[in-house]
Amino acid sequence: MPRAGLTTDRVVAAAAELADEVGFENVTVSALARQFGVKDASLYSHVKNLQDLRTRLAFRAGGELIDRIGAAVAGRAGRDALAAFAGAYRAYALEHPGRYAATQIRIDQALVADSPVLRRTAEITYGMLRAYGLEEPDLTDAVRLLRSTFHGYCALEANGGFGAPRDVEESWDTAVAALHTALEHWPHKKEKRD
Repeated sequence: MPRAGLTTDRVVAAAAELADEVGFENVTVSALARQFGVKDASLYSHVKNLQDLRTRLAFRAGGELIDRIGAAVAGRAGRDALAAFAGAYRAYALEHPGRYAATQIRIDQALVADSPVLRRTAEITYGMLRAYGLEEPDLTDAVRLLRSTFHGYCALEANGGFGAPRDVEESWDTAVAALHTALEHWPHKKEKRD
């Protein structure tokens, strides 16, 4: 029987807060139960297990991230859209490190296929990149380039990995400008057909 006052949404929201406080890897059912002042068993009416909790947290955080990105890129195209996308991505990653880490986990493909969050993420990301005239397989390659650049930069920045005296913000702006140039001059290739 579910404990009064606890809901799945409330449990996942608390997990998101906890992830930002102690790190995603430290979010456990036990740690969350302590937050609510209940026994672990009380949470199993709302989440199946730790993997289910972390997956729900990943979807929640991914939704927050893409909502922020969507609002930032609305009405923009080209370099302006790319800069807005990149800025929203970076701000979320730095403001919510635990939630951001949740967005990087591998999720069961059966769940991915049914996820409105991931569909919206693809729509916004691919929509922005189509303005550069990209089609498959170039779209997938460009998405991978952006994700790896943004993620790598944010991970290094969050961990104090940039020791040079150059301003980190100026380096970020230069990286985004370089990505824009790369996208404008993409080495297009058509997908091979049988």
